[in-house]
Amino acid sequence: MSKKVGFIGCGNMGSSMVGGLINSGFLKAEDIIVSTKTEASLKKLEAQFQVKTTLDSTIVAKESDIIILAIKPFMFKQMITEIRSELTEDKLIITIAAGITISNMEEWISGNSKIIRTMPNTPALVGEAMSAICPNKNVTKDELDYCFKIFESFGECVQLEEKDFHGFIALCGSSPAYVFMFIEAMADAAVKLGIPRVKAYKMAAQSVLGSSKMVLETGKHPGELKDMVCSPAGTTIDAVVELEKLGFRNSVIQAMDKCAEKSKNMHN
Repeated sequence: MSKKVGFIGCGNMGSSMVGGLINSGFLKAEDIIVSTKTEASLKKLEAQFQVKTTLDSTIVAKESDIIILAIKPFMFKQMITEIRSELTEDKLIITIAAGITISNMEEWISGNSKIIRTMPNTPALVGEAMSAICPNKNVTKDELDYCFKIFESFGECVQLEEKDFHGFIALCGSSPAYVFMFIEAMADAAVKLGIPRVKAYKMAAQSVLGSSKMVLETGKHPGELKDMVCSPAGTTIDAVVELEKLGFRNSVIQAMDKCAEKSKNMHN
């Protein structure tokens, strides 16, 4: 018997997850129920996914075996107050929010609740998310496996200790923005060199996609793959030297440090 999965909140991330679950065939639309704040987003979700929708989050909490809280961090405490009576200890509660810890959730609901803290990133939108997952002590192996299957329906996932979520946010949560900036900069340079912009974006993005695939599929060290592109006295090594001179790697490391630091200092 399939489990009923409920989404409370369904913005970009929530709808990406709903799409992934349905498109991958892991769940049918009738197994999903979603609550949103507005009638407009509710109608949009119904039209897009044919899932059951409601403006009342307590209905989602009541009817679901697995409740995915896909709301903004500042809304958590208030939302849990509203639906708390429905959050029985047999339900699995999955959170998606920077700064909301497992101990926050246990404090607001119960120390016996089954809670999994997760963090996907926006490539969930195209079925290529990288997600981190951390269960509390009450979650069984079967429940954790089921959670993995949910997140694998729209990308890859890893189990991480909660203390490593700040690093994960810097590495995966925020990094799509760095990569988009890199693609944009490459395309700007291509335009400067005479290549039409639309073609430049496509070529830059495909080069990044292809390079990522090489790292994932060859198993070679990124440095070795870089060396393979750098012919003696060739064009690539000149570009690499210039990037090093301008602190390319250092910029990335410093940016991620800043990002993780901000994550650590975010309070509810």
